[in-house]
Amino acid sequence: MVNQSNGVEVLRLHRLSGDSSLKAFADVSFAGVFIVKGLKVVEGKKGLFVGMPSRVGKDNKWYEIAYPLTKEFRESLNEVVLEAYEEEK
Repeated sequence: MVNQSNGVEVLRLHRLSGDSSLKAFADVSFAGVFIVKGLKVVEGKKGLFVGMPSRVGKDNKWYEIAYPLTKEFRESLNEVVLEAYEEEK
């Protein structure tokens, strides 16, 4: 799957069926040298967004284990992943 912007490429997108708010999982490459697996496409109250990979802590709360450091990069990542999601329809 080729959908690049700012060095971000969606390598795989797996759509889920059903009525869940979780719509898909994505694996993303950064600058062709680093891969993050398990990004989530989620339907929220304000529409679709990309959730970062996360796991449960000892306090039973969910914590992101990989995430963008800037708002601008998060927006760019959202754009690339959601564009790939829309193309897969």
